[in-house]
Amino acid sequence: MGRLNARLDLPELAKGERCPLVICCHGFGGNLDFHLWPPLAGRLTEHGIGVLRFDFNGCGGSDGEFQDMTVGNEIDDTLDVIGHARSLGRFSTIALVGHSQGGVVAGMAAGKCGSPQIAALVLLSAAAVLRDDALRGSSQGAVYDPWHLDKPFYEVPGRGLRLGRAYIQNAMDLPIYETTAAYTGPALILNGMADRVVPYTYAQRYHEALAESELRLVPGEDHGWTHDPASAVAVVADWLETKLKP
Repeated sequence: MGRLNARLDLPELAKGERCPLVICCHGFGGNLDFHLWPPLAGRLTEHGIGVLRFDFNGCGGSDGEFQDMTVGNEIDDTLDVIGHARSLGRFSTIALVGHSQGGVVAGMAAGKCGSPQIAALVLLSAAAVLRDDALRGSSQGAVYDPWHLDKPFYEVPGRGLRLGRAYIQNAMDLPIYETTAAYTGPALILNGMADRVVPYTYAQRYHEALAESELRLVPGEDHGWTHDPASAVAVVADWLETKLKP
C-alpha cells in the first residue's frame, strides 16, 4: 500500500553488537504513538532491547487510504516490517507486541512466521472479536448488513474514519485462532476484565490456542489500558526481558 512510517529506538551498542528487537503493532485507526509504546520503548532500550514502532497502511504517517485497510494487508505490513528488520543484520531475535486489532495482526503474523523467527509474542486486548463483529454487522460503531454490502465504505461514528467493504469481507473469513495457533513459542496474553470492546473470554480462547502461553486477566482495566498504564508497561517489559535477554 506504499511506504510505512516507523520509528526505531535502539540501546547503546558497541560497534558490530546486536540486540533483541520488539516490534509494536497498534490498534484500529491508531498510530505508532499509542500511549503504551513510548514508555515501553524507554524501558526496553534501557535494558538493551530495541523497539520498532510503525503506522499501518492508511494510518498516521504511512501511505495509503484508511478505507483500503484490512486485517489481511496489516498482516502483510507486519511481515514486511519483520523482513526489513531481519535484513538490517543488527538484531539477534525479534518479538511482536500488539494491542487490540494490532494484537490479532501480531498473533497471525507470528503464526505465519513460526517460533524460529519470532522469539516472543505479547497480545494486549487482542480483538479476535472483530470477526464476530463483522458477522453481526457492527464494527467500531459502523452498522451494516454483512450479506448485502451495498456501499464501498461505511462511516465510523465520531472518528472520521471510513470502514471499507473489503475490511468487512476480509474480517468475516479470518482464521484468527487457527493461524495464531501455528506459533509455538512463548506468548503473554493480557486482557482487562472491564474491557467493553473485547471481553476477556477472547483472551481465554487465545490461551487455549497457544501452546506456550501465559494468561493474565486484570481486574478493573479497560480496553485502552488507561486505568493503570504504568503497570501494564512494567508487566510487558519484565516478561519480554526474561524471554529475550540471554
